[in-house]
This record gives sequence, C-alpha cells and structure tokens, in this order.
Amino acid sequence: MKKIVFVWCIASVFCLSCASDSNKETTSELKDTPDMGQTAKKDIAFHHEQQESSYPDAMLELHTPLENQTFDEGAVPFEFNIKNYPFEHGWKGFQLKMIINGADPIGYNMPIFRKEFETGTFKVLAFLVDDEGRALKEYGNYVERDFVVGDSQPFPDSEDPYIAVNMPENGAVFQAGEAILIDYILVGGDLEEDGLQVKVTADGQEFMTHELGTISIQGLSKGSQKISIALVDGSGKELPGIFSKSIKQVKVE
Repeated sequence: MKKIVFVWCIASVFCLSCASDSNKETTSELKDTPDMGQTAKKDIAFHHEQQESSYPDAMLELHTPLENQTFDEGAVPFEFNIKNYPFEHGWKGFQLKMIINGADPIGYNMPIFRKEFETGTFKVLAFLVDDEGRALKEYGNYVERDFVVGDSQPFPDSEDPYIAVNMPENGAVFQAGEAILIDYILVGGDLEEDGLQVKVTADGQEFMTHELGTISIQGLSKGSQKISIALVDGSGKELPGIFSKSIKQVKVE
C-alpha cells in the first residue's frame, strides 16, 4: 500500500511539473504575438516626374472677357483663339479647360461659348492639355483673366504667384495601390528663381519640390482622403494669397 501511495505522489508531482512548463510556454507565445488591432502606418510614396513639352509653341489667347470687365448676371461670353495646337473640337476629349476661383477644372470642346454666372468676382485660368489630359505648362499654353459679375468689386491688385490644380478633382475615386496624379500649374512666378516650392500633404505626410511637372502618390490609406497642394516659400511657409493653396477630397477603395 505504501508503494502505491509513493508511486501516486511521484506521478502527481510529474504531472504538476508538466502543467507548469506548459503554462510557461503558452504565456511566452502570447507575449510574442503582435496585437492585430495596432497596425503600423504604411509609408506613402511620392514621386515627381518631369513633363515632356508636348506642344511648347501652343498659344492660348483670350479675347473676351477683358481684364476686370463687368457683366450683368447671366451668361458671360468667352472667346478664345488657339494657335499651334491640334484643337479638334473635342474629338479627343476636352482639350481646353478652365479653373474658376480655384475650383475643379471645367472642360470645353469649343473655343467660343457662354457660361452662366451669378454676382461675384472671378479669376479664370484657362489652359490646354496634352494627350493624357495633363495641363500644358509653358508660357503661352495658358491664360488668366479677372472679371466681375453684378454688384461686386474686383480683386485687389496683386502680383503674387499662385497655383492651380488640374488633377485630381474633388470626389475622384481610386483603387488601393493606384497612383494618384497631382497635376498643377504655377501662375505668375518661377519656382527656382523666386525660391518657391510646391508642398503636397496627404495622410499626414509631406513632399516638397521646386520643379514643375507632376507628382504621383501611392500608398494612401483606404477611405476619404484630403490632399493639400500649396505654394510655399524657402522656409516652407505657405504664401498668403487666396489661390496659393488647393485642397482636394478623394476616396481610396
């Protein structure tokens, strides 16, 4: 009987020891398992690309409206003259675009048209595009004009440079991993000579360049995203002009 009790005690001690060792191993494995609820923020890739001058001699002239011309509310006439550019009345899509007061561009396939306006003061930047829809950026490829509709006052005189964004447009939808193209025009200045830079901010990360061209972004988190494109000085401070910054709201699925 004593032998049986002794054997039972040894077996019990052995089982308890094994159970203790098993608990230690399980606890160690749990500590090494990463918390799936805390994922590291993925880096965003920015890439600047020089844009080939597809039509460096293209000229866009605006005959109407005149600078600071005043119109009654309603249809405002626009009359453009296009030179050295294969404008085909929209056969290849919109080839003439206008950005009004920094909003998304509007495409036109005719050089003469009318557009409805309510009372206000307006700055129009009109430009031609290449075969991929990117804005032509050489001098003469674009033209700007201020005008007034109804009982409004002209913009204050200013020679400050500003930036206009052709792509992306507000509400644009992109697939995860798809490159988002930032296409912009600098008006009234020179990035290098004036010591200016273009700063793009997206998903909490920034990218700056002192060259014209296009910037692509990859790796944005899924969901609604704000992309800020701003003109900044040499110290990274945003210029004070009302059109020196543009914010676009896009969605990544």
